Amino acid sequence: MSKVIANATVSLDGFIADESDRVGPLFDWYGNGDVPFNGGDPERVFHVSAASAAYMEKTWSRIGTAVIGRRLFDLTNGWNGRPAAGEAVFVVTHEAPADWPFPDAPFTFVSDGLASAIARARAAAGDKDVSLTGGDLLGQALAAGLVDELQVDLAPVVFGKGIRFFGGHDGPPVLLGDPEVVQGDRVTHLRYDVLR
Repeated sequence: MSKVIANATVSLDGFIADESDRVGPLFDWYGNGDVPFNGGDPERVFHVSAASAAYMEKTWSRIGTAVIGRRLFDLTNGWNGRPAAGEAVFVVTHEAPADWPFPDAPFTFVSDGLASAIARARAAAGDKDVSLTGGDLLGQALAAGLVDELQVDLAPVVFGKGIRFFGGHDGPPVLLGDPEVVQGDRVTHLRYDVLR
């Protein structure tokens, strides 16, 4: 059965971007190695350490679909119609864009809530996993018990303020299993099961 996996590169103090939505040094590890890695878009090739490449191959190959928020969609222009990983993207939004130049891209705009987007993404993923981005969506999904696993790419930087990985999570405490730890170059990959 597929899992819902929340993942992001995160600063040591828990931020996925600064207050202006810039990632700064968070993504340095995507280009500081000599092993090429492609997550599905042939035009988006990363060069990472051997340890990071092995970890990414193991985790990214499991992704069938992704659930993102409208904010990330707008910031990235939906990666020009190409999912960053997986085969399809479900965008949680109040209103679909009217003038997006990639109408045939595998992007579905879901206006009836996060739970519906995750259910639709799970159905489309089949036996593969659903990737969920960090931020407010992650906070909501954790509070609703919709997340099965956390994957944190911990970057050695302190932002002080910005966009929080868990958004404004105000639900009950969420217990996690012991981490799987992979040390990359300028990143530590952490994987946790969400305990029920």
